[in-house]
Amino acid sequence: MLHPPGDGDGWTRCDQGHKHWGIYGAAGLLLWHGDRVLLQHRALWSHHGGTWGILGGARNHGETAEQAAGREAGEEAGLDPASYTVTDRFVDDHGGWSYTTVIACTDTAPELEGLTAETIAVRWVGADALHELPLHPGFAASWEQVSAAARRGRG
Repeated sequence: MLHPPGDGDGWTRCDQGHKHWGIYGAAGLLLWHGDRVLLQHRALWSHHGGTWGILGGARNHGETAEQAAGREAGEEAGLDPASYTVTDRFVDDHGGWSYTTVIACTDTAPELEGLTAETIAVRWVGADALHELPLHPGFAASWEQVSAAARRGRG
């Protein structure tokens, strides 16, 4: 299914001078089922293509991080927002631009597939095996803090 571009689609620079996708910032969904997380293998042509990260993308104007992460996960893999519960969030603030990881859990591990050209594959991966994959640099850099927030939120 082809989705129209959002009003947040586009490149911008943060106060640190880095180039980021998402005029109003970006958000992604870190979905847990037991000790596994749902990951997306990013298309080769995309920013940091060929790496693994969470489903996500640019936030639209006025959209919360939770709304953006849910919308992106639905568009990219068909994930139903009613199938998970948000437990926490982690904000990676670069000054003038931020990426919010929305942390959630699910009682079931739905079999999903990539629905857009942005996705090579969608797969459940054991958290202890993440280091075996080529991870998106932003996801890799924030993993320790994000996983700590996830542990707090999951009790």
